Amino acid sequence: MSRIGKKAVEIPKGVSVSIKDNLFTCAGPLGKLTKMLPEGIAVNIEGSALSVELKDNGPDFKKYMGLARTIIANSVNGVVKGFSKDLEIIGIGYKAEVKSKNLSLNLGYSHPVNFVIPEGIGISVEKNTLLKISGYDKELVGLVASRIRSLRKPEPYKGKGIKYLNEVIKRKIGKASGK
Repeated sequence: MSRIGKKAVEIPKGVSVSIKDNLFTCAGPLGKLTKMLPEGIAVNIEGSALSVELKDNGPDFKKYMGLARTIIANSVNGVVKGFSKDLEIIGIGYKAEVKSKNLSLNLGYSHPVNFVIPEGIGISVEKNTLLKISGYDKELVGLVASRIRSLRKPEPYKGKGIKYLNEVIKRKIGKASGK
């Protein structure tokens, strides 16, 4: 049994939750999320708490209990508080700016790279080199952050590129002079 799956998820005031078949819907002040839960999982609503249980005790379904509880908890937290990831752009002449629903990035290529911002995601740029990606869907926030990072991954010699704010880049030593 999953230790995480046994814990109940508290539903704060102002959040409405509904479950139909394996479709979990959560609506709150920041938005509305719909997530598909794994098969073999039953969700019980008891007052202001949700609990996750197994429909049957098959070994194939036990492994999804913690996953289902985490999906529900992230959805509830997302529509109340939201999630964010911070990216840092390092390099001479590297910068970013938001133009309507596009993120324009100068990353050392011969042309600026345009990234279309998906619905439900907000991107703000500070000091031309710090990106703050925020939204109410944790999965989508992480996906957008990883896609932006993949446009110019940090290289190991000078560290130029896009990295997560607290990411540590393992540096390599450059060429040694031949004596």
